[in-house]
Amino acid sequence: MTTADLHTLTGAYALHALEDDERERFERHTAECGDCAQEVREFGETAARLGLAMTTTPGPAFKDQVLRRIITVRQESPRTRALTVPRTVGIRRRRPARWALAAALAAAAALGGTAAWQHERAQDAQAQARQAEARADQLAAVLAAPDATSRTTTLAGGAHGTVVVSKSRDQAVFIASGMAKPPGGKVYQLWYDDAGTMRSAGLMDPGRRTEAVLMEGSVDGASGMGITVEPAGGSPKPTSAPVALLGFPA
Repeated sequence: MTTADLHTLTGAYALHALEDDERERFERHTAECGDCAQEVREFGETAARLGLAMTTTPGPAFKDQVLRRIITVRQESPRTRALTVPRTVGIRRRRPARWALAAALAAAAALGGTAAWQHERAQDAQAQARQAEARADQLAAVLAAPDATSRTTTLAGGAHGTVVVSKSRDQAVFIASGMAKPPGGKVYQLWYDDAGTMRSAGLMDPGRRTEAVLMEGSVDGASGMGITVEPAGGSPKPTSAPVALLGFPA
């Protein structure tokens, strides 16, 4: 390997991509070549910054910008470099190659970060879809249970609420129709009424006026249910007067 070849290995060395024998020869070379040593430091710092940048989502135009940059800056071939060229000229000629490699590193990091982000989002979406499907199956099972009983009441503003209970499944479903949206920063919270003690049974979607909710927790021991308006995220105990109280069907 010639000295000219060694000059082209700065980026590969910074990314730990050299074989052991190449790495040893290059390290001996950088001990005498200040320009290559400087390039290695710069590439190392760039790689570290790009590693941090992978935690952010690049803009939609970034990929096109990087690809345009890559095709407009050509990598200098080490075979055409004349060893008699003065060092100051050699440094200037290597600049385009340096920036082309930096652009390629940026593209790889950005696109890799995008792929990782998209993969994580896809996994999250799949998990959420599985959870929603499981809830829908349980909700349908309660409504279709042979022992399912229901009770309906009129809520404020002309809305209607129906609770369906299946003792064999130890579950309940609350179905709301035409409910007014809760105040900003608030949410409707469902409760089981355990002989006067209210036990949280989950939250309703504040953006929906009509909804079927699989109530959380066991029906056993509850004589009815209630609805209150609570801060977003819900409360461990009711903090407002009930919007509705509804006894379970016998």
